[in-house]
Amino acid sequence: MSNNMTEEAQKREIRNRRHFSFRLNVFFFITFFVFSTLIIRLAYLQFVEGDTLRAKEHEIGSKSVPVPPIRGNIYDSGGSPIAYSVSTQSLYYTLDMKMKPDAGMELAMSLVAVFDKLGSKTAKTLTAQEVFDDMDLTGSVHYSFQPRRIKAGLTKEEIAYFSEHRLEFKGIDIVEESIRQYSQDKVAVQLVGYMKKLSGATKLDKYKNINEEQTDDTLKYISSEDVGFDGLELMYQDELRGRNGVKEYPVNSLGEIIGPMTLTKPVKGENLFLTINKDIQLTAQQAITDQIKSISESTSKQMENAHPTTGYAVAMEVDTGKIVAMASMPDYDPSVWQGGISKKDLDAIQFFQYNGTIKEVYPPYKEDKERKNHPSSLVYLGSTQKPLSILVGLNEKLFTTSTVFHDIGYFEFGKEGHTVRVSNASNKANGNINATGAIAHSSNAFMSAMVGNNLYKKYNGKEGVNVWDQYMKEFGLGVTTGSGLPSESKGVTDYYHEADTASSQSALIRASWGQQGRYTTLQLAQYAATLASHGKRMKPQFVQEIQDVNGNVTQPFQSEVLNTVVFPDSYWKAIEDGMKQVSVQGFEGVNYTFLRKTGTSQQDVGNRSRVENAVFIAYAPADKPKLAVAVVVPDGGYGGWGAAPIARKIFDAYDEKIGLYGTPRKPVENDAANADGNNGIATDGVAANQGQ
Repeated sequence: MSNNMTEEAQKREIRNRRHFSFRLNVFFFITFFVFSTLIIRLAYLQFVEGDTLRAKEHEIGSKSVPVPPIRGNIYDSGGSPIAYSVSTQSLYYTLDMKMKPDAGMELAMSLVAVFDKLGSKTAKTLTAQEVFDDMDLTGSVHYSFQPRRIKAGLTKEEIAYFSEHRLEFKGIDIVEESIRQYSQDKVAVQLVGYMKKLSGATKLDKYKNINEEQTDDTLKYISSEDVGFDGLELMYQDELRGRNGVKEYPVNSLGEIIGPMTLTKPVKGENLFLTINKDIQLTAQQAITDQIKSISESTSKQMENAHPTTGYAVAMEVDTGKIVAMASMPDYDPSVWQGGISKKDLDAIQFFQYNGTIKEVYPPYKEDKERKNHPSSLVYLGSTQKPLSILVGLNEKLFTTSTVFHDIGYFEFGKEGHTVRVSNASNKANGNINATGAIAHSSNAFMSAMVGNNLYKKYNGKEGVNVWDQYMKEFGLGVTTGSGLPSESKGVTDYYHEADTASSQSALIRASWGQQGRYTTLQLAQYAATLASHGKRMKPQFVQEIQDVNGNVTQPFQSEVLNTVVFPDSYWKAIEDGMKQVSVQGFEGVNYTFLRKTGTSQQDVGNRSRVENAVFIAYAPADKPKLAVAVVVPDGGYGGWGAAPIARKIFDAYDEKIGLYGTPRKPVENDAANADGNNGIATDGVAANQGQ
């Protein structure tokens, strides 16, 4: 510092240097902070957000197109394909809301001209009217935004032509897709179910918000893909679906493709191997069809008022719960659902598309007025109820296995002057009978007096009805079977309604001989199997195992006991001794033992009173039950004639393919049975003056 500077100048110089030093330090600090922040930010971008940013960069520079997964196949227990997927090119039409019918027909005719010229000569020939109907201009089948499939399985020539002349066919697109094919034998079609486009399936809870919380792109549903809508196709949708594939194209900032496509292949869904045996299933289906025809042509007394149009049968293994046959007849060809069903086809199958063995299905009469005069698939048990009624009576100590009841042919109850008479079939007086004889002779009088009325007297008011209801549910009646099938019915119990509108006494008496509960055929099969196993109610199951695309078992079969009912052996013996003696049509000459109960339930339907429904349950062999069968033929007459012959054919088919005694064997010929029912004596207990 110069000695010539004044003291004040020197102080000012020192202050300036200090300020400069401070500013310099601040500058370096700020610079250091900025560079530190940049370094930290760059590190964060590199190590924390690097993957996300790279994905974003990739997304901006590429376009992804999802490829629907290839659906897994469904096979029967022996490996025969029932439902399977094939890749194909299909022609779709997207609705133009302004298109007039005349223009639509003109387009349809143009399409048919191309089909006729360039299409496969072995494929089904389409008419212009059929194509026009599939276009669905009125939206009666499809939503307006849903593309309509016009034709699947296009030839190379058709693909090339429509691609080159696309502008000439407004609304027409070629789509590569996986088509669901079904066995031409029509094996258990209602059980297997059918498929719809996702865009038309969102009314089901499963699909309403299917992609809402899904983060895995390979599992996200595509609006154009087909999904299970009913039956096993819906029940096992997640297993059958598989994973999406992706077609990826590099694009520039203008969205133009600038490079070759890369493909991530879709993952095929898992394959179901059912417990259904194709041969036994087809036997059951044909047996029902033949029996309906036989009843309709019969001149026997037992069939004189019968007018069957439908029939249902379920065969269930006693010790495993496996369903080897489930027939709901008539059935239909499920291929009509491919690409969206036409109104014509929908109208044609409206009475056949639903599974009548698990829910209420109505007979196929086009006129509502006539249809109301015929029973649905849910019918009363009739006398098939009686083995369980005896078990209830014995367990409630209402009587013993040796108690003798004098059956005069009827039982009366109610106040004097307002008595109600419950009669045996043909008012037959059976004399002195015990519990076993009551089943053998199917005595309504015994059931009414010893079970229903005694249960009413033991408990006050509705308590007796509650006790009855609990027993029914333990055997699978009045509750769903646990099968998991979509829309399964738990049946209709009328005894509570009868208790409210009439009396608990009337409800219990009528219930004791099978006129207060309408149940599904699957429930009856589970009930029969529970009787056969002495109280083990098994979960009905339809899938033997699930395999991945490489044949590895991902889900093996495991039987499941839903509940167990414990009764003394003497009770079981009492009902089985009675079931051995039940006379039945169609089982002449069998080479296996079996226990059975026929039923002829009655109901008023429309303007027809006392319509008779044929019901039958049985299991075999008698000493070590392997298979339980339930058959229902609504409006089919006496159970011993209308339903039992169907069960015989199912037992024989099972014995031949699997073996009632563990080894497949040839059945004996059923020569003794005949369509008119002249052999055997039905002992179904039908109240002559009751028509519930």
